[in-house]
Amino acid sequence: MVQRYPSSDKPVELERPPAPPPVMNAVKLMYVGAAVSTVSLIISLADISGTKAAIRKAKPSLTATQVNQLNTFIISLAIVSGLVGIALWLWMARANNQGKNWARILSTVLFCLATLDLVGVFGEPKTALGLIFPVLTWLVGLGAVFFLLWRPESTAFFKPQG
Repeated sequence: MVQRYPSSDKPVELERPPAPPPVMNAVKLMYVGAAVSTVSLIISLADISGTKAAIRKAKPSLTATQVNQLNTFIISLAIVSGLVGIALWLWMARANNQGKNWARILSTVLFCLATLDLVGVFGEPKTALGLIFPVLTWLVGLGAVFFLLWRPESTAFFKPQG
């Protein structure tokens, strides 16, 4: 329902009620996801010194210049993908908190992509540390998206106002 100001014909947008507890908990989990992604990025950058050795071991035919170029590329890719992941967590938290239904849908799509990525992580040889952060991030997404954002009281919050 659109209300009008008494002295004009301009519509007044109705205020959305506060987010219900499941949505608030999903938003909190999304902030946790951003924090986990931040810690993961910091640890991966701290562990980057071993990357050159790993490149040399995996591709012994590369020259020193090629190893340095590949190392630089890997570091750049880690920084960019880490920052994009953190930004997506923060953006989805804010948009879902505002009741944007597109954000709930996009959060679900991003979780599905993270699931595919997690399957790929298990297909590669990794250290325990290399598995902890992807699994932890995935679990945070699972909790936020499937256990909280799609509950009936959450669905009511995401319905258009008016």
